[in-house]
Amino acid sequence: MGRFTYDPHTAVEFDDRLLAHLQIVIGSKLRRGECFFFTWKDDVSLGSGRKVVWMHQGASLTFKFHGSRAPRINPLWTDALAKAANSPGGMYVMREPEPDADPVGQSALVG
Repeated sequence: MGRFTYDPHTAVEFDDRLLAHLQIVIGSKLRRGECFFFTWKDDVSLGSGRKVVWMHQGASLTFKFHGSRAPRINPLWTDALAKAANSPGGMYVMREPEPDADPVGQSALVG
């Protein structure tokens, strides 16, 4: 499990594969100066619920991967994450789409 840190007080663990896809989408949006919301479900050990952060160029972000090898990137997943990030509700953690799946149908928030 890797770790995404938003500021000194906000950190969450994600699978390295998901984290790599998030890094690509977040990096692309922020390089273009685009701000957006990012939502994930908190682990039950943290009291459950969900967290929403405002992603912007001044945010302090860290992507810490557990493994040393970069995972294979699924362009369908990055496209689905980017499409969500461009929506009014913002980007949220979602399941990886199957190769023949419609990314729009992947709307369930995953923890």
